[in-house]
Order: sequence, then C-alpha cells, then structure tokens
Amino acid sequence: MKIVNNPFVLRQTAESPFSHYGGDISTIPDLVLPCFDHAIEGYRDGVISVRIPPAGFHSGIVQLNEGDELVGSFKARRDGETPRKQVLAKGASKIVAVQVDIILYRSDVLAEDGDNSLEPSKDNWEVVSINASPTNGDLPIAPMTLMHNHFGSEGHTQTSMTDEEFVATLRKGFYFWSDKAMAG
Repeated sequence: MKIVNNPFVLRQTAESPFSHYGGDISTIPDLVLPCFDHAIEGYRDGVISVRIPPAGFHSGIVQLNEGDELVGSFKARRDGETPRKQVLAKGASKIVAVQVDIILYRSDVLAEDGDNSLEPSKDNWEVVSINASPTNGDLPIAPMTLMHNHFGSEGHTQTSMTDEEFVATLRKGFYFWSDKAMAG
C-alpha cells in the first residue's frame, strides 16, 4: 500500500480559506498511516476518511452570527477547471482544530477523471482533503461539494448514490453548514 498527497490538497495552506496543517504538508501521509486501519468508508467505494490527531491543524470552518458579512467569488479551484461559486466569512480567522479527518481517494477512483498521481490501483491512496473541524463529531460534506460531485461538474468524483442516498446526505450537510462558512 502507498499513500501520497494528491496535488489537489496542496491548495490547503495557511493563506487559503481552507483547513490546513501548520507543519510540513508532505508529512501528512506519514500521519495517516498509523491510523489507516480505523478508516471509515466515504460516500462511495474508494473514498475513505481517516481520523488523525489534531495537533498542528487549523480549521477554516467558522460559526456565523447574525450580521456577519459574507463575500463571494467565482473562480476555478485549479488551473484549467471550470470556475465555481465560493462564499466566505469576511474577516474571519481560522481556529485550532479539535478534530481532523483526512480524506483519501483510491488512485483507481481518481483515474476515472484523470486526477490520479499514482498508478491506478486498489493499493494506492491519495490525500485529497484536510477536513479539520472546530468541534467533535461527523463533519458532513458541504452541500455544494456534494452537488458538484453528484451532478458531474468538472473536477468531480461521481457519488454513485441513489436519489434517496443523495437527499439524505444533502440533508445532513444542509443542516450542518446552514450557519457556517469558510474563513475569508
């Protein structure tokens, strides 16, 4: 088995609105390895979540209060990709993470859209996201991310969910994210 960082996770820096690791990001696969046996299956086969110790991680998720100002943009997540809407909490700062889940995709799943870094194999895993949370508990997928994946936007990973599974997952994300945003 091999674990590497997919280039997509490299956008999660201290300067970005996303959760990030304050240490050397190249060491994240090493942090995942001892916890890999406790992985939880994600929204489809070949996508997993591995909970790791939160030391050194910061969460980009902020709790919104009435009157908080939100700002938006319409830009690509990476070069060559179709732009997407992004809404951020203006002036909000990241906080120390309480819980961290590292999202990994098997390289054969990423290969479906040519996004793999490793040879497509059921033994190769790639870190695609740092999901650092300011609270304990399951962190539902953001509704817009879920919809982009489910409906097949450029850069998506197909969910293969039934309509019933999709709505149930969307409902969880809607309720969690209704009063939260990423730090802007």
